[in-house]
Amino acid sequence: MAKAFFRLQKFLRRTQFLLFFLTAAYLMAGSLLLLQRTRLVIQQGSRGTSNQALPVPDGMAGVGIVDPRMLQNPRHGPRLLVGMNTMQEPVLDQWHSPRWLVTRNSELRQLRRRWFHRFISDQEPIQTAGFKAMKHTAEHKGAYMGCFSDDSRERTLKGAVFYDLRKMTVSHCQEACAERAYAYAGLAYGAECYCGNKLPATASKPEDCNSECKGEKGSACGGVNRLSVYRVEELRAGARRRRNVIYRGCFRAPENLTDTFPASLIQPNLTVEMCSEFCSKKEFPLAVIRAQECYCGYPTGRFPLHGGADGLLCSGMHNASSHTEGKYCLVYQTPVQDTRCTDRKFLTTKSKVFVALSSFPGAGNTWARHLIEHATGYYTGSYYFDGALYNKGFKGEKDHWRSRRTICVKTHESGKTEIEMFDSAILLIRNPYKSLMAEFNRKYAGHLGYATDRNWKSKDWPDFVNSYASWWASHVLDWLKYGKRLLIIHYEDLKQSLIPKLKEMVEFLNMTVSEDRLLCVENNRDGNFKRSGAKQKDFEPFTQEMKDLINRYILTVDEALRERNFTGLPREYVPR
Repeated sequence: MAKAFFRLQKFLRRTQFLLFFLTAAYLMAGSLLLLQRTRLVIQQGSRGTSNQALPVPDGMAGVGIVDPRMLQNPRHGPRLLVGMNTMQEPVLDQWHSPRWLVTRNSELRQLRRRWFHRFISDQEPIQTAGFKAMKHTAEHKGAYMGCFSDDSRERTLKGAVFYDLRKMTVSHCQEACAERAYAYAGLAYGAECYCGNKLPATASKPEDCNSECKGEKGSACGGVNRLSVYRVEELRAGARRRRNVIYRGCFRAPENLTDTFPASLIQPNLTVEMCSEFCSKKEFPLAVIRAQECYCGYPTGRFPLHGGADGLLCSGMHNASSHTEGKYCLVYQTPVQDTRCTDRKFLTTKSKVFVALSSFPGAGNTWARHLIEHATGYYTGSYYFDGALYNKGFKGEKDHWRSRRTICVKTHESGKTEIEMFDSAILLIRNPYKSLMAEFNRKYAGHLGYATDRNWKSKDWPDFVNSYASWWASHVLDWLKYGKRLLIIHYEDLKQSLIPKLKEMVEFLNMTVSEDRLLCVENNRDGNFKRSGAKQKDFEPFTQEMKDLINRYILTVDEALRERNFTGLPREYVPR
């Protein structure tokens, strides 16, 4: 009995020691993690936080607009830019209190880390040369044609190109190509989809297509310079080929249509569907109809699709029954993507000039990056590493923002240190009313969605406006003060006069671009980042108090721009 008791006592002592050891290890690990997080907050607290409050001199609280030069001097009294009774703003001490600092830095830290978490979760085990046979037809309607060599300089499947580095599947690629009326879908690198109507010329060994689809385990999605090609005829037969045909308008026909357009068809009783299908098979983005003649091609200097004519001049031509002396033609956008400007790559040598693409959140920075990448043929970088954008083809997101392998770097930062890191910058400015709504939509519905009625009517919206409105103004003022070489681009001007403004941006980046490439960018101007979903009509989320707050910031920024010999804000910014 004594022996058994002794054994029990010995066991309990060991258990106590083990529990003590595990508890100590747990506490040590937690302490290290806490110290690391505290260090991150302190480091980021010294970066870009000065832009959140706009100090003004004492005694100016009742004045609507202050001298922008006073805004740049932090030694003035501790009041905000606008001190008014209509919408009470936090005083300077509140904006710079630890609670506010942690909140804003937490948001910036979340932006910078978002890519890391999403990208890590997307990783699949790397496939080796011994990659075994994958399923090709089990869940796919189209037949697997085989593995083919892929030369990026002379790609056969180039009718449409898109990426999904997170959820790409064979069916997704097939359906996308079918909707664009293509016969073949090719996948590469596990995440890239290419469409076309001709098979690549050079076949490769089946084992060379050893990349697994990012969104579908066990399915072949090409490899390094290899395409897994599928036929999509079965899907294509049931697809509504005219679904994505867009009417571009009535235009004056060029003098020599045969020289302008590389493919043509003469067909009695020609219809829009006939012409569109013919041009789609030929892999051209434009279908041009004049009487019984169908022409296929691209927007070019001879036919830029600028200055459309009165639709009445083309009346009766939809069924090719009549025309106005052959001087005018109908133009349709086929489902085919204009691929003359889709090729992109990293800079072969490090850039000597470090250029920022700076904007307030919600000001169209992603759209501007899309335009710049397609115009120049080079990737843009980002200060934040956004996984959602990387997964959609912005490969510069993965590259370190200071690598200098990208043509410019996206940033929303402000403050002396963050701005002076760059040699020059394109400063993109958008109407603050639109910017605030766009950023609020992004926060609650992502890059492509819209916030719900519940979000807009919640307490979050007025809090958001109260904190972000001054950031919009201070962001511009900081870049005007500390920026070394600036090109000011207004979002509204870029949207209205895309090619002239895009030319300015390209020249500022010290690049030369052909007119045809710019016309290609214009033809693909929206990219894949146009918001979708239920957009509210006649929706006014701004109260009068919010308008009074924002309007004062608008006038202050406008005055600051003019004082520095820049064009003032567009007319539509004028207070409501």
